[in-house]
Amino acid sequence: MFIHQQKLQYNSSPEKPDAVYARKLQEVIGGQYGEITVAMQYSFQAWNAHIPGKYRDLLFSTAAEEFGHVEMLATMVAQLLEKAPLGITEDAIQEDPAVAAVIGGTDMQQAIVSGAGARPVDSMGNPWTAGYVTASGNLLADMTSNVNAEMQGRTQVARLYHMTDDPGIRDLLSFLLARDTMHQNQWVAAVRELQEDGLEEMPTPSNFPQSKETSEHAYTAYNFSDGQAMDQGSWAAGPTPDGKGTFDYQPEPMAGVPMPPPTHPDARFYGTTELPNSEEKAAGTVQDKLNKG
Repeated sequence: MFIHQQKLQYNSSPEKPDAVYARKLQEVIGGQYGEITVAMQYSFQAWNAHIPGKYRDLLFSTAAEEFGHVEMLATMVAQLLEKAPLGITEDAIQEDPAVAAVIGGTDMQQAIVSGAGARPVDSMGNPWTAGYVTASGNLLADMTSNVNAEMQGRTQVARLYHMTDDPGIRDLLSFLLARDTMHQNQWVAAVRELQEDGLEEMPTPSNFPQSKETSEHAYTAYNFSDGQAMDQGSWAAGPTPDGKGTFDYQPEPMAGVPMPPPTHPDARFYGTTELPNSEEKAAGTVQDKLNKG
């Protein structure tokens, strides 16, 4: 069960109102790599974990922490909007506060929909979606995804840091940056430990037999571009990170095979084919009469 304590993890008080910046903060609340995403991602990864112990406990703990980050940011947004003007000050457009707000960069829905509060959306007003969440049940795949989520999130917070000079906002962002640093490192450590514990290996999923792969293509770097420097990377020669092969480099793609001829679906899908329309129509009628599924 969840139990809420009415305390924030860290200070969340801006020095002055700023409706435009409140909109910017929405990205790290409800964007693809925002706090709602990682809170839900780590929660579902924990719920989908198949083994008890340290990895599951780490996921549950970090998920709960991330919900607290949502709370801090939502609290910050509400304060930024509390005394913010609806529009900007030029007389020519202040006569229409809605137009002024749009021109000024304010999120109108923060005013109209949520009554000067945060929303589960990104900075453009797009609703948060569960499609952002990665929770496969494979801990190595999931925790590798978590490294990316924290890297992307920290990059966005770092950019937001330079978009304000408000010391209160910067103080909160400094805290979030520090926690992102911790989380990046913890997920990298967890990825390594999963492999050291023998629970999962690369390539993931490691319990799928590689004998069923087309092995001659497993460790070859084919160059599908006209760039000339691809072979200069460690992925073009030497041992592979999974320790199970040696990289090979080919300057061109494989020769390929002829494409199959166009398909001819059931006439009742009404796809256009090279057959005369009258024949397609007759075929569909016959199939209906024969009750052919």
